[in-house]
Amino acid sequence: MLYLLMLSITDHTIHEEFATALGSKAPSYPAVAEWAKRFREGREDDNDDPRSGRPVSVLTDENIELIRQVVNNDPHSTYDDIIAETSLSRGTIEQIIHNYLKMKKVTSRWIPHQLNDEQKQERVRLCRENLAKFRDGSCRLCDIITGGETWIYHRQIHHKSTNKTWISEGESPRTIVRRRKFERKKLFSTFFKSNGPVLIHAVDSDETIAHDYYIENCLKPVVK
Repeated sequence: MLYLLMLSITDHTIHEEFATALGSKAPSYPAVAEWAKRFREGREDDNDDPRSGRPVSVLTDENIELIRQVVNNDPHSTYDDIIAETSLSRGTIEQIIHNYLKMKKVTSRWIPHQLNDEQKQERVRLCRENLAKFRDGSCRLCDIITGGETWIYHRQIHHKSTNKTWISEGESPRTIVRRRKFERKKLFSTFFKSNGPVLIHAVDSDETIAHDYYIENCLKPVVK
């Protein structure tokens, strides 16, 4: 780091170099800026200053509660955000979050719709009605038909992780053209039971699934 400062490289660039080389183990930007300041003031090594007496533990109830509040206020906060809010080290924050708060960061689940209370109650009513039919033998699980719509693109692009390919030393990586905004696609309406598909209906490009179209082309062929 001292060598980079001697080349008049900015703190932001130094932090980016650390992040590229060390990934998640790289020091945060506030830590880089603090040590850069010390080196500019004449510091020649990166050892911590000696402290007298017993070492002070940062794993206190106050710090645990402080991190809990930061995370609760902003569940999307990054380690750098928490460092900026608390002035604690990344290692301390990781230890508190994982070992004391028993938390982990996961990706939010996508859901198709946000249901209101009335819609939720209607779904509960239908489920109870179906359960009653199962119990009295008037309906079987294999009698249930479910369906939905989905757009299928003519040109499929897989997830980034599945697009990885082996290349030889010195060989350039392959390229994949990003999907354009108006890429060709087709709308399919699919219905199926527990033993397989019942109907796969492709909607013509000049049609939209309106009320009457849905009844005539999707529901009537399924509910005979």
